[in-house]
Amino acid sequence: MSDTPVPILMYHSVATAPNDATRALSVGPEAFAEQMALVGDLGLTPVTTADLAARWRTGSPLPARPVLITFDDGYEGVHRHALPVLAKHGFPATLFVSTGWIRGAYDTGGGLDTMLDWRQVHELAAAGVEIGGHSHTHPQLDQLDDGALHRELARCTDIVRDELGARPVSFAYPYGYSDRRVRRAVRENGYAQALAVGNALARRRQGPYALRRVTVRRGTGVEEFERLLHGRAIARTFARDRVLTQGYALVRRARQVRRKAIRSRV
Repeated sequence: MSDTPVPILMYHSVATAPNDATRALSVGPEAFAEQMALVGDLGLTPVTTADLAARWRTGSPLPARPVLITFDDGYEGVHRHALPVLAKHGFPATLFVSTGWIRGAYDTGGGLDTMLDWRQVHELAAAGVEIGGHSHTHPQLDQLDDGALHRELARCTDIVRDELGARPVSFAYPYGYSDRRVRRAVRENGYAQALAVGNALARRRQGPYALRRVTVRRGTGVEEFERLLHGRAIARTFARDRVLTQGYALVRRARQVRRKAIRSRV
């Protein structure tokens, strides 16, 4: 069975003038258009998260040179700027929404910049964008207790189902953070696959609940973007990110141990 490495591109905001909170992980509209044109010129075949995972799960052959285009959180620029470019090329994509950040009846006010509203989410879905879950309020899921974890997942799932008429089947972990308990909860909540970050190409052997992605940022030039698509020099490109992630992981593990110790004394 094929274990062909697949680039899964992780975007966030697509904006001309992002705010300070989203700037580093935003991409300008012109840069996004140039990147999608390159995907087409190189002969890559974009697929949705659900399609890739289903093919790996069933052993069905992958299309020629597959690539995934994914967006996290639910920023308004995905509709304003990204959708026309995707439509021009006929590219499918996946949008992972934090339902409490989408403008409308369920808005908790936590969105970091101008967010999509539910009409725009409907239009994205109608245009062939897969809508996946990304929790309700975008917390670090592995830092939650079991009850709060279940509520975050169930609330997100229920809102997407009620709004779009179909249960979401793909999930992306906020901040990329997960552990065995979180992955089990995501599976038990009905998701068939989930994406992390990892800044590496995705492979079937990673398992359906820990598929890795590569981050596209405002500083990602076209040459670096092409290297990401080919899987070249990824370790070097994200070397600093890995050092920071490893350091923060130690802090997070220490917090988890401390919380467990406190709960055991109560």
